[in-house]
Amino acid sequence: MTSDIPPHPSGSESRRAWRDARLAEARLYLCTDARTAQGDLPEFLDAAYVGGVDVIQLRDKTLEARAEITALEVLKATAARHGKLFSVNDRADVALLTGADVFHVGQGDLTSAQARAVLGPDVILGRSTHSHEQALAADADPETDYFCVGPVWETPTKPGRAAVGTGLLSTVAASARTPWFAIGGIAVGSRLDEIRQAGATRAVVVRAITSAGDPAAAARELKEELG
Repeated sequence: MTSDIPPHPSGSESRRAWRDARLAEARLYLCTDARTAQGDLPEFLDAAYVGGVDVIQLRDKTLEARAEITALEVLKATAARHGKLFSVNDRADVALLTGADVFHVGQGDLTSAQARAVLGPDVILGRSTHSHEQALAADADPETDYFCVGPVWETPTKPGRAAVGTGLLSTVAASARTPWFAIGGIAVGSRLDEIRQAGATRAVVVRAITSAGDPAAAARELKEELG
């Protein structure tokens, strides 16, 4: 998809307006670790963005803060080259230090008011939801800019978390006004078809790209099927 949105904010355009525009058109969101085992973080991130990923979040619980910041600086530079968004998970201090475009939290993490107090008004805030009640709360929160619904299917990236199924996606799709993403076990093929039939137009993936031999091609195929 060709975008008319400039890759970087112009002099008259606020950073927040630029981020909002990128979120509005975002369809494919990737969560990845720091690729320590592969040793290819810069190349992998570049390939993912080239393939069509709109947002990349670094989520690596094995990293101490300094190592996470180092990896995020690589992500930040790559995102800037491609005019795309980058996301920090859980750590508001790390998000502040790296100038994150997006800050994502879970149900037990900072409230949106607490996140705003730390990060200010210009950062996009996202939240994970795992039930209809949680999705409704996120949708009603004026400080939540997007939310994720899942896991749709059980996934090893979230061990012990019960799948919510596609029925919840249909329920959310019928009423949500806030941008939202389906997450959990999503891949090209029947599962992507199922979430689309349930009304999801945006997806978060992990292994569908991180485990691919050709990350750019995997991202491209996912983006094309999302439409």
